Amino acid sequence: MNENMIEGRNAVLEALRSGKPVDRLYILDGCQDGPIRTIVREAKKRDTILKFVDKERLNQISDTGKHQGVAAFVAAYEYAPIADMLKLAKERKEDPFLVLLDGIEDPHNLGAIIRTANLAGAHGVIIPKHRAVGLTAAVAKASAGAINYTPVAKVTNLKRAMEELKREGMWFVCADMGGEIMYRLNLKGPIGLVIGNEGEGVSRLVKGACDFTAAIPMKGDINSLNASVAAGVLAYEIVRQRM
Repeated sequence: MNENMIEGRNAVLEALRSGKPVDRLYILDGCQDGPIRTIVREAKKRDTILKFVDKERLNQISDTGKHQGVAAFVAAYEYAPIADMLKLAKERKEDPFLVLLDGIEDPHNLGAIIRTANLAGAHGVIIPKHRAVGLTAAVAKASAGAINYTPVAKVTNLKRAMEELKREGMWFVCADMGGEIMYRLNLKGPIGLVIGNEGEGVSRLVKGACDFTAAIPMKGDINSLNASVAAGVLAYEIVRQRM
């Protein structure tokens, strides 16, 4: 049974109204009655991802079979505003160091990156709302407790969030095999480390918003590292330079 799922009209509506962080909402396509319309309205107010699906798909998602045309996935942990991360850096009298993830889909990768971010002294992790895993119980477990100490923000548009942070004096480096070898880059100061999707890497738009691209030197017979390992290698190069 999925502990992050809420099913049924009343349960889902109460979750939305109480301000629970609802990651995704699945609604039976074509269902237009009053209670469903109320749920859709509340979800839109909170900018929740809405997916209209057929009955077969909803039955697959449902644990109980008593979904009444609606099921929601709720985050296991609260998301934090980006402002909290900058405040944390200020309190520690450190330059901001954030980790931005462009479409990480594997909960174990996200959990491992949150764990690494915590140990490397990053002030927070930023994830996108769409096409990425949220703060599920599996992510919390993989983070080995780090999720309790490292703020995670969820944004609708990663590129826009980066542009706003640039106005705060931050600059961005993304992991990319075609970039400059990381040891040749100056990675000091207020920095955001951008790690891309497991298969496709950093998207074109997000890469375009980065100031530098950093390549990890590869000596083996395969051409890429797992996303969470790449995040760890680059995060610790930032740590080394900060020391």
